[in-house]
Amino acid sequence: MSNSASEGVTPATGALSDVADLVLGIDHVGIAVPDLDKALSWYRDNLGFVNLHEEVNEEQGVREAMVGPAGGDGAVIQLLAPLNDQSTIAKFLDRSGPGLQQLAVTVRDVEAVAAVLTANGVRLLYPEPRHGTADSRINFVHPKDSGGVLLELVEPAPAH
Repeated sequence: MSNSASEGVTPATGALSDVADLVLGIDHVGIAVPDLDKALSWYRDNLGFVNLHEEVNEEQGVREAMVGPAGGDGAVIQLLAPLNDQSTIAKFLDRSGPGLQQLAVTVRDVEAVAAVLTANGVRLLYPEPRHGTADSRINFVHPKDSGGVLLELVEPAPAH
């Protein structure tokens, strides 16, 4: 057994190496919740997490908050509560109940990653990036093309 996590891993080549340079890491994990305030309280009271960012995204039909350790770096948890019964999150809650809804990765250029993915036959949910949290640009990989996981591509706003 090796102590090296990368031993035996073959570097990507061709188009895949190009996309590897564009994907920077895990951004957040999205959790669908019926009540954002109750979820915020739970993460504060049980894990000591703070509300790092909160906003309403009318286009996506959600009230959302990014929570994590105070002053912490790295991936955070995105809590997503529906604004109305027609939102994607409301439909997710009706179908699956509260819980893990998506995994998001940070990318340098959402359009460049989308071009590589679609060239590889991967379906995206939107033909063009949309507005995401904190003025980010986002798109999603269809869960049927990513092992059953809704995968969000997040290009942070230049100020973030």
